[in-house]
Amino acid sequence: MTESSQNETKPRLGYIGLGNQGAPMAMRLLDWPGGLVVYDVRPEAMMPLVEGGARMAESVADVASADIISVTVLNDQQVREVIAGAHGLAAHAKTGTIVAIHSTISGTTAEDLARELRPRGIHVIDAPVSGGAGAASKGQLATMVGASDEVFARVKEPFSCWASLVIHAGPPGSGTRMKLARNMLTFTMYAAVGEAWKLAEASGVSLQDLGNVVRHTDKLTSGAGSIMFRDDTKDLEPGHFLYDGFIHARDLGEKDLGLALSLGEALSVELPLARLALERLAPGLGVPHTEKDA
Repeated sequence: MTESSQNETKPRLGYIGLGNQGAPMAMRLLDWPGGLVVYDVRPEAMMPLVEGGARMAESVADVASADIISVTVLNDQQVREVIAGAHGLAAHAKTGTIVAIHSTISGTTAEDLARELRPRGIHVIDAPVSGGAGAASKGQLATMVGASDEVFARVKEPFSCWASLVIHAGPPGSGTRMKLARNMLTFTMYAAVGEAWKLAEASGVSLQDLGNVVRHTDKLTSGAGSIMFRDDTKDLEPGHFLYDGFIHARDLGEKDLGLALSLGEALSVELPLARLALERLAPGLGVPHTEKDA
């Protein structure tokens, strides 16, 4: 097969939204054999990609000639405008076009748009990403794709240009819901960091040294991800491969949380997240206390 005929078998890619996240993702697509067309409301954002070989679109509608179109804009309103607005992709896209939303949006927006445009033969999917701009530039993002099996098979190869982990989360909407759960975990931990800072500061210890310890030990234990091997949230039964380890984590965690709360009381530091963690740790892990524990 010649190079030109091989290129003809590859879908044409489009990219809309070349901000901090979108630009490095699009840059990873410059060598895609089927070609790349890009658009951003800021002409200067398109220039590095055009210089790298991408075609500059004159409008959102101009991107609609592509077969697989990525959208990385700010919020739900912009997503809806780009896809279903009067001058959006849906008004110009051909049957079979895939529109992938990479923005972090409401858990129902992609599902609603997919349902609305399905009768017109346009596949709206959600594929939010995790890992940040640095990971995007290295092709190391994770993406959680909400799409049918057939559409997922079509996007997996181009998405792998900028993601080293491409997960099929389920039908449209599933990718966003997975991303929201993932981000909830991140920012809940950030809030907990605020409490840890207050406790450390009131105790007279260095916040910088505490940060060094956390970074060092996170490399060894992998943080929250080190326990996330559940298939469901039912209580674990004795004999489950996680049961003994989670009992140990529960008992150790409750002891340490209790000690931290006692220290906080002694120092007059409020620790509401730590108190809630003590209350929810056992049932959250799936190893609630029983009468035998009393």
